[in-house]
Amino acid sequence: ELQQKAEEAELLKVELQMLETERVRLSLVEEKLLDVLQLLQQLRDLNISKRALGKILLSTLESCRDPQPGKAQLLEVLDTLQQELAACELLHRQPMEQPQSPRSLSNPLVISC
Repeated sequence: ELQQKAEEAELLKVELQMLETERVRLSLVEEKLLDVLQLLQQLRDLNISKRALGKILLSTLESCRDPQPGKAQLLEVLDTLQQELAACELLHRQPMEQPQSPRSLSNPLVISC
């Protein structure tokens, strides 16, 4: 009976380790997904075209077509999508364009050509 209890305890220990590993994996996926959603929100605020966004998504899916061994495919796709979105030119041009818009709004009579 003592042997059986020890085996059950060992099985529970292994199961607990598996659950903890899964919790950590899901936590990583959640963090990456939040990063991707924040980047998408920023791009939406910058009025990125659907075509440009579609190209980013297709590029991501194309680069993740052949999963790398030892890496979770979902995490790989999210990671690649985050990198593609972060590299988007609109996000890098945003700080330079922001100072221009208040100037153009301050004088409504100015016409830009």
